[in-house]
Amino acid sequence: MSLRADYHIHSNYSDGRPLPSMLAAAAEAGLEAVGVTDHCNVAARGVPTERKRELGFNLDLTYERRREAVDSLRTGTDLTVYDAVELDYDARDEDAIADFLDGASFDYAIGSVHAVDDVEIFDRSELAALAEPELDRLVDRYYEAVVALVESELFDVVGHVDAIERTPELRNHTTSEHYELVADALDGSSTRPEINAGRALDEYGRFHPAPDFLAACRDRDVRFVPGTDAHRPDELLDRAPVLADHFADLGLEPAAPFR
Repeated sequence: MSLRADYHIHSNYSDGRPLPSMLAAAAEAGLEAVGVTDHCNVAARGVPTERKRELGFNLDLTYERRREAVDSLRTGTDLTVYDAVELDYDARDEDAIADFLDGASFDYAIGSVHAVDDVEIFDRSELAALAEPELDRLVDRYYEAVVALVESELFDVVGHVDAIERTPELRNHTTSEHYELVADALDGSSTRPEINAGRALDEYGRFHPAPDFLAACRDRDVRFVPGTDAHRPDELLDRAPVLADHFADLGLEPAAPFR
């Protein structure tokens, strides 16, 4: 089985490599379609605003410029290229997210939880000082945010639903109850989860969602969107065949993100 579409890659409009090189890698990987989903945050609050400026995640300001680049690059490839977005979700920002998505008119939108109460889930230095009960509480709050993201119906896709497992300090704090809560929310929603290969080939060594989480979703006949989460051409080339094999091993047909 070969992967026909990768709906989650990044470019130099956030923290990835230049658009032409990413699209060339998608074509080399034998894809028919690819979605450019650069990171974006529309929060007006202090901490996320500072972080997005420091990291250069300014797609809220540059998406029209990127759209022009995508339109230009479409003419030189047989690929179907989607102009999409991966948008940080926080319940406090729902009105701003809704307004931005309504005005930007992306082909589709991935929603992801990268921070809980302004604590970055991948920032090990920030997490190292937390005691076990505090870590448990943060994990609870993370899954509450994922459920709220799904129930908001703002997004076509929920990204890497158990991304919190990537961080060693937070790993193994997720419970079957967390899986069931998110799976129940997905069961009643038009928002689809992705099978994300972003950490399948590194130290974490798993796809998102993890096997038990995926089983809870499959029990409810939830369908999955494929995404390599590639930031560099070599990542896309390495992950696309592995992701295709994963879908084949599971006996799953990849879904598209469009409602």
